[in-house]
Amino acid sequence: MSVTELKTVDMAELLTCAYELGDMINNSTVVSEYLFWKRRVEEDPEIQVYKRKLAAQKELFEETQRFGHFHPNYHEAKDKVAEVEKELEQFEAVRNFKAAEKELDELLHQMSETIAYAVSDTIKVPSNDPNPIGGCGSGGKCSCG
Repeated sequence: MSVTELKTVDMAELLTCAYELGDMINNSTVVSEYLFWKRRVEEDPEIQVYKRKLAAQKELFEETQRFGHFHPNYHEAKDKVAEVEKELEQFEAVRNFKAAEKELDELLHQMSETIAYAVSDTIKVPSNDPNPIGGCGSGGKCSCG
């Protein structure tokens, strides 16, 4: 098929399909679970106390990060952040929210990959995974080699 024979894409139709896909995702059980647990976390006053405590500890840690390991309080600040994060994990709502968030992230990543690879199998698809497997560290298929 030559370039002149290619069927042009109706952008309005493409956008309509994209909005329909967005609606399908928003109406999924994955999003429903995520929103349920997010609301539970936001409405729990005890969790909010720990979230504010975590934000304060992260702010202190960020101040030490400018100097990295050379800052005299770097390790202490880092440990305090981890300690408060562990305290937050004691709440069922927090654990379930994190699990639902991860599941939603995986769904959205799979959708991104499906769309991207429909265009080209060499397209890079970013991932939130801090330890990506394969590719060039981008979460996508590597076209370097």
